[in-house]
Amino acid sequence: MTVVIDTSALISLAIGDVLDQILAAFDVITTPAVIEELEETAEHDDRHGTAATTLLRQTDALTVQDADGTSFETSRVDAGEASCVAVARDVDAAFLVTDDYRALPELQGLVDAEVAVSPIVLRALVKRDALSSEDAGTAFETIAAGRDWLDAPIYRYARRLFDESWEVTHPRWFSPVH
Repeated sequence: MTVVIDTSALISLAIGDVLDQILAAFDVITTPAVIEELEETAEHDDRHGTAATTLLRQTDALTVQDADGTSFETSRVDAGEASCVAVARDVDAAFLVTDDYRALPELQGLVDAEVAVSPIVLRALVKRDALSSEDAGTAFETIAAGRDWLDAPIYRYARRLFDESWEVTHPRWFSPVH
């Protein structure tokens, strides 16, 4: 299954230390704009910089694809997300993964793909037997703490989705077939 992942979600998944499992379970695509954002983030001496550095060391395991579509930005959608929207359209991706909570509704309106936050990827890994439930829960809480989500709206939203049977309404994501 092809998924397009933006900068925010890649950083979260790197903080959760689940990149290897994600790269093994899904065909992950990102964009040159996201790579540029990761390079900028890697310059920081903090957990986000460390996560970006980890990701940059694994870019050979990602497909980095330029978008054919016209680039755009809005007050909620930045250049990296906009490039991911264009690529998701180009490759007919099943999912666009972002952790930009403010942009979620707008992004959903821009692509045919389902738009999801990174904790849904953790749930999908559990359903595909690529990660234990305990490890997924630990990764989720590590992401939440590392991204300063605790007590934030994205944490409550992600926690609810992580705990609910999201797979009932989005079965493609949880299919055991790659």
